[in-house]
Amino acid sequence: MSAELFLEIGTEEIPAGFLPPAMADLERLMRKELEAGRIGFETVRTFATPRRLVLTVSGVALEQARQEITAAGPSVAVAFDADGNPTKAALGFARGNGVEVSDLERRQTDKGEYLYVCKVVEGRPTSELLPELLPRIIDAIPFRKSMRWKDLDIRFARPMHWIVALFGGEVVPFSYGNLNSGNVSYGHRFMAPGAFEVTSLDQYLIDAEKHFVIVDPARRRQLIAQQLEEVVSRAGGKLNPDDDLLDEVAFLVEYPTAVMGGFEKNYLQLPPELLITVMREHQRYFTVVDDHGKLLPRFITISNTRVEDLAVVQQGNERVLRARLSDAMFFWNEDRKQRLESRLEALKNVVYQAKLGTSYEKVMRFKTLAVELARQQVPEVAELTERAALLAKCDLETGMVFEFTELQGVMGREYALLDGEDPRVARAIFEHYLPVQAGGELPSDDVGAFVSIADKIDSICGCFGVGLIPTGTADPFALRRSAIGILNIILERGYRLSLVALVERSLALLDDKLTRPAAEVAAEVLEFIRMRFFNMLTSQGQPHDMVDAVLSAAFDDPLDALQRVKGLAGFREEGEFEALAVTFKRVVNIVKSGIETPVDTALFEADCEGLLLDTLQRVSGQLEQYVAEGAYLDALRTAGELRSPVDALFEGVMVMSPDEAVKNNRLALLTVVARLFQGIADFSKIAA
Repeated sequence: MSAELFLEIGTEEIPAGFLPPAMADLERLMRKELEAGRIGFETVRTFATPRRLVLTVSGVALEQARQEITAAGPSVAVAFDADGNPTKAALGFARGNGVEVSDLERRQTDKGEYLYVCKVVEGRPTSELLPELLPRIIDAIPFRKSMRWKDLDIRFARPMHWIVALFGGEVVPFSYGNLNSGNVSYGHRFMAPGAFEVTSLDQYLIDAEKHFVIVDPARRRQLIAQQLEEVVSRAGGKLNPDDDLLDEVAFLVEYPTAVMGGFEKNYLQLPPELLITVMREHQRYFTVVDDHGKLLPRFITISNTRVEDLAVVQQGNERVLRARLSDAMFFWNEDRKQRLESRLEALKNVVYQAKLGTSYEKVMRFKTLAVELARQQVPEVAELTERAALLAKCDLETGMVFEFTELQGVMGREYALLDGEDPRVARAIFEHYLPVQAGGELPSDDVGAFVSIADKIDSICGCFGVGLIPTGTADPFALRRSAIGILNIILERGYRLSLVALVERSLALLDDKLTRPAAEVAAEVLEFIRMRFFNMLTSQGQPHDMVDAVLSAAFDDPLDALQRVKGLAGFREEGEFEALAVTFKRVVNIVKSGIETPVDTALFEADCEGLLLDTLQRVSGQLEQYVAEGAYLDALRTAGELRSPVDALFEGVMVMSPDEAVKNNRLALLTVVARLFQGIADFSKIAA
């Protein structure tokens, strides 16, 4: 027998970004509680609107599963005295498990005879457990920010107004804060604020919609998408696709209604990114384009209410947008009265970070680093790179970016183009911020790539250098994203550069700011980047042990490291890999740090020693050539020729010979084998 569990938490409007994680956490917490409570169940579903979190569980068992408990106690020798009477150890063990000493069993084990208790615990009715379980789940839902209200000693994303809790259609009685659970929910705040009774999920979904609440966010999203297409097709034009905005808006409304609005054509002289940012980020408006992708003077807003006269909603939104665009036009005209370059000096008065100095100092540091990178990699763009770096942060001192911070980089590019700067310089001003999110767009040009790498490594080294190191929960300077960005740019652009040299040079430029030893900071920064590289490669499907083996051997040159990972992964698909891995793991484990002395053939005692040396001399040159070319799959295939002679050595002689000279000579021979792979991978990390 089973029943449906239903929980609804009614609140004031919760921010849209809080809701998807809350749904996932609510499901996770419920599953955990039911499993820990030995309560069987079938399907867990969660829903959310700005004013409610809903959870349902189908097929919930009416009682806990019976539990058979077997626990080991003290040894019989300790549990009974010489006369066979139970000691305190036996009495305490029995009492702690709720049985008599006579109920304990004696069992023979490898360690001797021990006492055991075996009992069956009958399950409690689920209806008795839920009043304890549900408040615990509500209390455990994590939010980025939570609040208290009234004089209550509880916290939640927003104040609660009602709780519905049902099991099999019956109320699960409990109190939370100043609320008592019940079976009454409420409709849309404006269109149908009255109460309605809840009996089951299916009926709830129907009744909620009658009260202008579409509870399922996936259905709201689908309805919004349909309405957007209908509205834009009637008005002409095409919807500018924006899935992220669609996801967000679906959690901003309970009953969506799409409304088209417009703005004056003269605002189209503003950069498209500016217009889209104002409409998207500040108003959550969808934008409209023509058949060629050019922005049209229209927008679509999603209203949370259905009104008789949509023109009222349209006019209200147009009025708000007009004020925003008027501000933008003012800043656009004012900013253009000065050249972008003239704002560089003002960065001396902008504090980047209290311990790391001004934004001007930061620009000077990463300008030097970017130019050095350009001279190493693509010397012909060094001058453009220097110019782009100097101008990269100048738009921070414009009125537009001060008002619309999301436009940093965008406005720098636009103002640079208006000033007649080289288009590659202008593009680099924008692209040096890329990528702005995981998997996001990368710089399309070397100029932007060099400035981006330099800016990001300066931030990482600077923050680590003054103790501003990311924690598990906080990364205010987005250093993880910066590290991943650096790696992706290097790999995407195919740069062969040394991370060690890059970090050391960055720390040298930061020398007067560091509050910790540079060598210590360098080690921590490189390990930080290594871990980002590890996570990045494994998330792309590369085997964990392969990546660990490669990066543990060397990751100074990321492009080379990636080639080694791919080479190892490719070789693993071939039949010889597992056996070769076992062989070389054995070599690495036995030589440890190795013996760096010449091999003396006069100390050979068996043919297998000479065979291994001959094979080494034959393949080492070819293997080194493959490594130098980055042809790691070919290098590993060549290395495979060493497996048989190495195995023959282990079978034919005792490496750790009692004769010290012979032992050291054999270890020296194996050290040569180990050193061949020292820069490819640490085979001891590979799971064979």
